[in-house]
Amino acid sequence: MMMKTDSKKLTEKHEKLIHSDNLKVISHVQREDDDWFINTLMFENIDVPFKYKRKKLYKSLVSNRVNITYYVSAESIAGFDMEIMNIVRIKIS
Repeated sequence: MMMKTDSKKLTEKHEKLIHSDNLKVISHVQREDDDWFINTLMFENIDVPFKYKRKKLYKSLVSNRVNITYYVSAESIAGFDMEIMNIVRIKIS
C-alpha cells in the first residue's frame, strides 16, 4: 500500500489547491509587515509572483528548486488587479 504525501492529502481535501514540484527560484524578496515577513518568490519560466508569510527571516531560496502547494488569488496594486499565487506549503526539493 502506498502512503499519500502531505501535498497529495492537501490537494485532495481542498480542491482549489495546486501542487508543483521542482520549480527553480530566480528571485526571493523578504519584507517586514508588522510581526510578519512577507516572502515573494519568482520562478523560472513563470511570470506570476508567489507569496507566503513567516514569523522570522528565512534563508534566500534563489537558485534552489522547491516543491510548493498554493492557490490562485488577486491583489490590487496601484489600482490594478494583479494575479498572485499564495503558497500554503513550501519545501526545498
